Amino acid sequence: MIPRLPRPPGRTLPALAAALALALPSGCTGSAPAPPDRPPLAERVAATAAPALRALYDQRIDWRRCPGEDGDDPDRAAVRCATLKVPLDYADPGGPTVDVALAMVPAADRAHRLGALLLNPGGPGNSGVDMVRWGWKGYQGPLHDRYDLVGFDPRGAGDTTPVHCLDDRTRDQWDATDDPAYDHGRVLAEACRARHADLLPHLGTRDTARDLDVLRGALGERRLDFLGFSYGTHLGAAYAEQFPDRTGRLVLDGAVDHGAPAARLGTEQAAAAETGLRAFAAACATDDGAACPLGADPAAAPQRLARFLDGLRDHPLRAADGRALTAALGWDAALDVLSDGHRSWPRLREALGPAVTRGEAEGLLALADGADHRDEDGRYRTPADAYAAISCADGPPPPTDAELRPALAELAARAPLVSGHDPVGTLLDPDCRAWPFRSPEPPRPIRAAGSAPILVIGSTGDPVTPYAWAQRLAGGLEHGVLLTRDGDGHTGYDKSGCVRDAVAAYLVDGRLPAAGTHCPSD
Repeated sequence: MIPRLPRPPGRTLPALAAALALALPSGCTGSAPAPPDRPPLAERVAATAAPALRALYDQRIDWRRCPGEDGDDPDRAAVRCATLKVPLDYADPGGPTVDVALAMVPAADRAHRLGALLLNPGGPGNSGVDMVRWGWKGYQGPLHDRYDLVGFDPRGAGDTTPVHCLDDRTRDQWDATDDPAYDHGRVLAEACRARHADLLPHLGTRDTARDLDVLRGALGERRLDFLGFSYGTHLGAAYAEQFPDRTGRLVLDGAVDHGAPAARLGTEQAAAAETGLRAFAAACATDDGAACPLGADPAAAPQRLARFLDGLRDHPLRAADGRALTAALGWDAALDVLSDGHRSWPRLREALGPAVTRGEAEGLLALADGADHRDEDGRYRTPADAYAAISCADGPPPPTDAELRPALAELAARAPLVSGHDPVGTLLDPDCRAWPFRSPEPPRPIRAAGSAPILVIGSTGDPVTPYAWAQRLAGGLEHGVLLTRDGDGHTGYDKSGCVRDAVAAYLVDGRLPAAGTHCPSD
């Protein structure tokens, strides 16, 4: 499940429910202010690094006005864009390179600037450049005042060697089909191998973490300060594992656990989503009564919702343009909206009402398109394929047939409603069994021995990255500190002023919350 990205004005892009916005300094329309003098190269890269790699650490980033920004809006003109060269293969740093797309907003308070804060919106496959360019409201205050806010597109995503495996027509079928014989994993794997065979082996998080370190060095920072959401927590933790002596202040919100078997992670995620679906349906029946499209009985409403969505397999709804709302698309729509928690429940009720009562497909199709990164012209953006390409490169290894049978039985027991339409697809998201490349390093708990303290944020009702994942990540880190948000929805930064204050206190002042701290939701 891919969290959604910020929506730029005038275009149909999915919006990230995990807050991913920042404030821009008004009136800043010229070149980006120069950072303080960079520390010596020896302090930014290991002295033993190959000369070609040392040269990449020492490159100067040429910040310019972002492409297409020709207007006079000072907020949009304040964003600067650039590219960073990194090796395609770190085993051959003098070989082919990759241009990593960047965006930056300078710190508002230049006299008290702390450095650069790198941001990642998750996915994997979401664009950090879009996060900075279009999401300008959520980081007003201490973070924007004291930090240059820097977003980047990880390799395989956005404008950094983007992975496009399926053409738009094939992707429409891939997303919409309810045919149980359709092998989603193999179709995608074969298409990606045909188009990106040379790139796929270099899309794992370990390589992206190394890109982060080159970016840190090129920005002139001795240590990395980082705020990552969802998959971004795995990237931040992987960075701390590889470069513990170069970690500054890291905040990981909506923690991903990459140390457990794939089937266990899939079951835990489905169970968390099931909790969210049941809560939504019961609240609809309780609060809306006769107006709820799921009826007025809170005990029966969850099953009625699942039956309606599952029923689209045999009786899809047709939109005015001829598109079919299938069970696969209906579930995409529902689960994506529910990932944002109760504050987005009205959006799902508004789309469900016409679909359930009048057979109108348009509302749920629009939600499904947002979830699947499909724009209003039927084109798909890179997260659709980058999500699988990065996830499958990382592992964990998919279960064998012998392991799959008991895992599916546990899934049916813990999440019968959300998994009934496609048990294997629910358990294995994405399905990496046919993927041609993956990291040679088996997934394992991350310890990051020797790192600076790392703040991990988990939400008790998170339906995408279950709270247990945050507990395990924080508990496994040598210097992990867990901050708990009590509430539903994916990630906590945009859902709790208490969380935002704690994040600012650590990133700006270095003050960590006390062990066992809980934050309420807004």
